[in-house]
Amino acid sequence: MTTTRPAPNTGAAPTTAAPTPGPGDVVRLRDTADFVRAQETPDLLARVLPGLDGPELRAMTERCRFAHAALLVFPPDGRTLRAELTAAGLSPDGEARPSVVVRERLAARHGLGAGELDVRILRPVVHGPGGEGRAVEVFALTVPEGSELAAVAAEERAVDREAHLAFDVERPDPLVLRGLRAGFLRHGAVADGGGYNPHEDGTVFYFAAPDETKTPYRRVELYARGDHRDVLAEHLDGPRAPHPAETLLRLLTGAWTTQALAACAELRLPEAMSPGVARGAEELAGAVGARPESLATLLRYLAMVGVVVEEPGARGAFRLTEAGLLLREDAGGSMRALALMYGGPFYESFARLAHTVRTGEPGFEDRFGENHFDHFARRPELAARFDRSMVASAAMFDPLPEHPVVRAAAAVPGGRTVVDVAGGTGELLGRLLAAHPSLRGVLLERAHVIEAARARLGAVAERCDFRTGDFADVPAGGDVYVLSRVLHDWEDERCRSILRHCAAAMPPEADLLIVERLLPVDSSPSLATAWDLHMMCNTGGRERTAAAYARLLADAGLELVGHGPLPLEAHVLHARRR
Repeated sequence: MTTTRPAPNTGAAPTTAAPTPGPGDVVRLRDTADFVRAQETPDLLARVLPGLDGPELRAMTERCRFAHAALLVFPPDGRTLRAELTAAGLSPDGEARPSVVVRERLAARHGLGAGELDVRILRPVVHGPGGEGRAVEVFALTVPEGSELAAVAAEERAVDREAHLAFDVERPDPLVLRGLRAGFLRHGAVADGGGYNPHEDGTVFYFAAPDETKTPYRRVELYARGDHRDVLAEHLDGPRAPHPAETLLRLLTGAWTTQALAACAELRLPEAMSPGVARGAEELAGAVGARPESLATLLRYLAMVGVVVEEPGARGAFRLTEAGLLLREDAGGSMRALALMYGGPFYESFARLAHTVRTGEPGFEDRFGENHFDHFARRPELAARFDRSMVASAAMFDPLPEHPVVRAAAAVPGGRTVVDVAGGTGELLGRLLAAHPSLRGVLLERAHVIEAARARLGAVAERCDFRTGDFADVPAGGDVYVLSRVLHDWEDERCRSILRHCAAAMPPEADLLIVERLLPVDSSPSLATAWDLHMMCNTGGRERTAAAYARLLADAGLELVGHGPLPLEAHVLHARRR
């Protein structure tokens, strides 16, 4: 929780004698304060939820920040508590507020009426490594000398159920809260209560930390300013079943997201922004040539889907997220060209999907009057954009230089030759040659792609032979053949023909590596299922299961040796001649 909330005291009347701090609680308070001062939000989130990393960690860090660690103490009166805080180096000043959430939790656990418990909350301020304001959240259950609550205090001290870590949610709204909650649950946290505190207009979501958590705290809190009892009800009782019309509306508006991202890329809005500096809609409109009011509407939508984020305390000022950065043309792994393709010609072709389902003919051909390879080849600017869009998924190639087949070829004295069949601008081949200087390459492609490939391969181009041709022209005598995202473009008979050309060119000991997405054998959600629809509508091709590829290989005189996963839900299949 933020440290700008009032830091209360217990409001108890002073006594005449000086109180004696309890040494155990003083140590606990001091240790908690030291912990809070030392933590960085990304590191702590990764320790709380092992397995949370990469883009998901960055996205969660954009939405919440470490705010406090909490503990429950049991002073006999308010003056003793203030003395304990002072002894622990914490400020005891401020006005007390009742802790509704903890009071109700304690009452439920111990079979007591909530009115029997005086639970107050104090938040002495401490500062993090960068000077950011944080707090030690101190819950104080008053247990007077000789009180029957002594048994409650003894049990709670032993179990320490109210000790927790807390993260404040930045700019909370239902979409953000549901997304954060889903992330916690996906990484092993378990919903563990919560509540709305009307005294400070804040909503608390508690989680039991995963068994694998790497902190001493077993509970985690998300705190959201405002009344979010609709989302809290889902947290406490399970998700509300959406109305069927709501479900359908969310699905039907998916096209709006595609066009919003394409418009963002077309306007070069990401180039006018940055991850670290927030800019207002009027300033951005001047930079990209847009109407400020209209751009503000687009920015709010982009914030909803996580491409930009509104700056805290600066209403109407936005900055890029890590996902939004990928829409910049100069970003590593840029997806700008892909956004323009999906919001452009492929968007138009999908309007003919019903035609494809009725007739089996690609919607692209129905819309443009020719297949997409010929259509792009006769339009150099569109062809270049398509080739750049293919590079957007190049992260799937990252592990391939270390594939055993590639490493074995590179280890042979004098080097071996890798033949990349229909390898586009050479993104994969370039990685293999750069990783292994002993290898030589051959790139087979259409004429209009070859020059772009020469430029892209740069220094390793001198170890590459560029061949213009079609699948019938697969060069013979290579050691490793590569077909990357080629077979899914075609129906089965065309795939058999391509594989037969490869088999005819391959020496007996050569290897064939095929990079594709594999359809799941059950109804599990997968990118391959989505791309299966895309390929059917745009090229007449399809995604396949590993078993289906094995059958195609067998028909071409090849044998599937095995397959393994790659990033972005891709796979590499290894085949050899039978």
